[in-house]
Amino acid sequence: MRYESFVRARWVLSAAVLCACSRTREPEGLAPVASASASANAAPPEPKAIASAAPAFVEEPAKCEEGANVHLFTTPSSPWTGATVRVLATTDRPLAGTLVIEGAGARVESDARHGGPPYFWIAELPAPKAGSYTASFTQKPCDAGKGVATAQVNVATRPTIAASAPKDGVWPACMAWSSAIENVYSAWLETLFDAPDGEMPSWSAFHEVLRDPKRNLLHDYLGAGEDSGNAPVIRPDCADLPYMLRAYFAFKLRLPFGLAECNRGGGGAPPSCKGILTNEDHDDRATAAATAKTKPSDAAVAAFGAFLRGTLADRAHSGSARAPFEDESADYYPVALTWEALRPGTIYADPYGHVLVIAKRIPQTSERGGQLLAVDGQPDGTVARKRYWRGNFLYATERELGGPGFKRFRPVVRKNGSLGRSDGWDDRSTDAQTLDVEGFYDKMEDVLSPRPLDPERAMMETIAALEEQVRTRVSSVDNGRKWLEKGKGPATMPEGAEIFETTGAWEDFATPSRDLRLLIAIDVVRGFPARVSRRPTRYAMPAGRTPKDVEADLAKILARELDARRVTYTRTDGSPFTLTLTEVLGRSTALETAYDLNDCVESRWGAPAGGDEASTCRAHAPAEQTARMQTYRAWFHERRRPPRK
Repeated sequence: MRYESFVRARWVLSAAVLCACSRTREPEGLAPVASASASANAAPPEPKAIASAAPAFVEEPAKCEEGANVHLFTTPSSPWTGATVRVLATTDRPLAGTLVIEGAGARVESDARHGGPPYFWIAELPAPKAGSYTASFTQKPCDAGKGVATAQVNVATRPTIAASAPKDGVWPACMAWSSAIENVYSAWLETLFDAPDGEMPSWSAFHEVLRDPKRNLLHDYLGAGEDSGNAPVIRPDCADLPYMLRAYFAFKLRLPFGLAECNRGGGGAPPSCKGILTNEDHDDRATAAATAKTKPSDAAVAAFGAFLRGTLADRAHSGSARAPFEDESADYYPVALTWEALRPGTIYADPYGHVLVIAKRIPQTSERGGQLLAVDGQPDGTVARKRYWRGNFLYATERELGGPGFKRFRPVVRKNGSLGRSDGWDDRSTDAQTLDVEGFYDKMEDVLSPRPLDPERAMMETIAALEEQVRTRVSSVDNGRKWLEKGKGPATMPEGAEIFETTGAWEDFATPSRDLRLLIAIDVVRGFPARVSRRPTRYAMPAGRTPKDVEADLAKILARELDARRVTYTRTDGSPFTLTLTEVLGRSTALETAYDLNDCVESRWGAPAGGDEASTCRAHAPAEQTARMQTYRAWFHERRRPPRK
């Protein structure tokens, strides 16, 4: 993409710029307004691809890179003594270096590198004194004075509030998206959902994550208490989550944001999109929310919250993510299937309607394969992190389903005084269009783990992923049990394919989409030994063992592991009941009709009728719903979702 908003090395976002932002003072061009340690007369360099670094599993030797484009970002926008001050250093290169904040009698440093790419470092002053500080990132192999990025950080005794009541639209766009800001976005998102390897955290609502100052690098960034006292309630579903993440970041940094009007497709046609609604367009709900507030900063936050919960939530849906690859009116564009391109913030558009957001990548090691971790929202408001694997990330190639796979937001840019959509960055690719289903999963396996995998370890990771998916279903089904306890049933069951897409209690507590994914996941685990035999060069085969020998060995290990792993759900009477994964897999047929929230929890886990497990069951779906589930059984039995009418 050729647009002139690429940021020169060694810049810091200035609080003064954000505070002075107004519709009458916005720049016509796309260049960021503030920079540090860069010549005012120097022309900005040519834009570079976001995906430019070497594969993360190859550790390049440390070397001094004078043009490494290390960017420094300070938060909050107006540092003050009552808030932790953080400096973030980002780059696309796997550098070795130290980030330091020094001044006013204090010094903190960090050489802990995160991510990759982008790679980032975080240094923080938890209780800064008023005064002037210098933030600097120094590459370790460089001679004195080389490979250094610096910026001044001025800490005041009180914050300068950088949010005011919108005069027109929801918030003004004073800054421009750039490669550097995209890197900050990725680093912010990875930090927001970070957790130790192997943990899959979840939150009951998205705003819980944003209100955590230890996770959220932009917590109260505008100085308006926008994540504490004035924080809006935000409960996105899966399609809303990527838009809300992008809008939140854009609101904080005064960046452009927009979303198209898309349909879901149907009648053999894929989804399609048109137009663009931006943050500078008038929004009735945002205006009404702002008018109800007296303080300008409160009005700004209220307008933003109303926009998220109203206009954005109404307009964004799964069809927005599944628009065909060639649809230039879509909000997303397809990216290459490479380690570099699949960075935090990239979304995954499931062809059947689910959407996930990449939050972290973990490179392959000698002990395990590479991992891709993503977050998603659920209809009940839950936000959770989960690993990439075939059971979570479904793929299909039928035309009517649209363009599935990995995509990124097209940056919204200013052209001739108004906001519009750009083509995207240099990582745009249509490679996925040339792959069939098996080809897609084979390619992703090669991307995440370029070196041959130990077949037993690889299978153990797959089993662990299945176990996580079953445990997640435990929570979802239990939410339905609690809903039934309130005596609000029976819930209305939608007709036909609408069981997968609807609103209300059915969307919140029924599990047709989740159960279809679980059935596919079960097939993946059962078929893993045969997959190893099919792709023997992909795995490090033991000496003297043929692919068929290894397949037989893995089948025995699989049976043992499924017997050893257990999950426990809560029955209708509140008592726990434990199932082995072997038992869960053995109930695949029962799980084809176990998604109706009007059924008792025992039935939803396939408890055999007349047995001890089912003895506590007290609720049954209406007979006509049970009959219709039987007519829909073929979709689940054949592991396919019906086309939209």
